[in-house]
Amino acid sequence: MGLTESIARFIHDSSLKDCPPEAVEKAKKVIADTFAAILAGAGSEVAPPLLRYLKASGDSGTSPIWGTSLRATPEVATLINGTFGHALDFDDVLSMMPAHPSAVILPAVCAEARSRPLSGRALIEAQVIGIEVGGKIGLGITVGHYHRGFHGTGTLGIFCATAALAKRYELDVTTTCGAFGIAASMASGLRRNFGTMTKPLHTGWAARSALAAVQLAAGGFGAAPDIMEAKSGFFAAYGVAESDPGVTAQGLGKPWVIVDPGIALKKYPCCYACHRGMDGVLALRRKHDFTAGDIVKLECRMPPGGMQVLTYADPVTGLEGKFSLQYSLAAGALDGQYTLWSFTDEAVRRPAIRDLLKRVVAHEVPHCRGDDPDFEKRSSGSRGFAEVEVELRNGARDTVRIDKPPGHPSRELTWDDLHTKFTDCAAQAGLAPERARRAFDLLTSLERVDDVSAVLDLLS
Repeated sequence: MGLTESIARFIHDSSLKDCPPEAVEKAKKVIADTFAAILAGAGSEVAPPLLRYLKASGDSGTSPIWGTSLRATPEVATLINGTFGHALDFDDVLSMMPAHPSAVILPAVCAEARSRPLSGRALIEAQVIGIEVGGKIGLGITVGHYHRGFHGTGTLGIFCATAALAKRYELDVTTTCGAFGIAASMASGLRRNFGTMTKPLHTGWAARSALAAVQLAAGGFGAAPDIMEAKSGFFAAYGVAESDPGVTAQGLGKPWVIVDPGIALKKYPCCYACHRGMDGVLALRRKHDFTAGDIVKLECRMPPGGMQVLTYADPVTGLEGKFSLQYSLAAGALDGQYTLWSFTDEAVRRPAIRDLLKRVVAHEVPHCRGDDPDFEKRSSGSRGFAEVEVELRNGARDTVRIDKPPGHPSRELTWDDLHTKFTDCAAQAGLAPERARRAFDLLTSLERVDDVSAVLDLLS
């Protein structure tokens, strides 16, 4: 049996009953977190051009665009909601891909919730299976795929959503193989677009493409049944010498990704590779109670490859600031906190930030590699450790080491943390606080919700 058929059979045969009991609670947190990120994206700078695109297209339908009062066809709503979900880089992280899978999965699976009802438990099941399949494809193709320049959220996330949709619509094995065959030819996304609006578009495009692939396959549209493993298939074209379809096939459900290694939920709205340095700055600021004016030098030492995607040393826009370790350090030192506003154009261009950046140093050093034998297999934000050192005008000097950022599965966000995040993100979209509260309450008990539309109606 080839990889494509192995994946299709796994999707068809698996259910939530096969997962560890804690999978439901962890999946609910991921889903609530993703809805929060989508709402925040509805109030972000990507929203106006996306909504102009919607208006110009003349598209109309009944699928809600969350965080707005607008409706569209399922595919276009999925495109926009998916792009919203990654607009602020505030959505989840699965380092084994490495990618942000849930903002691809959730909009696609919920796109037809009104015409084809979906229970909360079925949504959880689709979410868990989608993360499992995408995560294990990432493990098999290796981080070398990312190093080649591909953005896994687009190129691998499409398979997360395709798997989730195949489960949601109860496709048979042959049709699921066809859906993967179609989706593989739609897989796209390049890292060069990090720091621009096109990075989150990768997410929406993958979600929309997955929905189209499943609908085409269900309608009888044909594709190669061995697309993942064939000599001219996905692993051959998108992989590296170390890529191995067998690793994916043998790893499905052993263990389940949602539980082990788990998925990270972001505390800060920017690139995950910045988070350990940011956490270190806040820890030092709490300990020494300094201000930006007290700093002689602020230094962050990162592991080799830890700054691979942090390409903006001197950002001039909020989007560039999300991929600037130097700016992230400076903002934390100046403000003592990180909010959605921290990564706006206005925040990045503050004179106080421009002055402080002259005293901020961020670089990679060999000793931050640590002794992890799987170091080379890990993404920028999960390899090695980070050190943050501050030197103050009063002569004080101190260093902290951060191995895992807040929100990492070993430092899991609580429901209280998620409630705060959800409330802030809903406010960004202009959602009434009472509607946000009711939606969040439903999400905390999602497995008992008979129709997910009850949640979706509160978000639009």
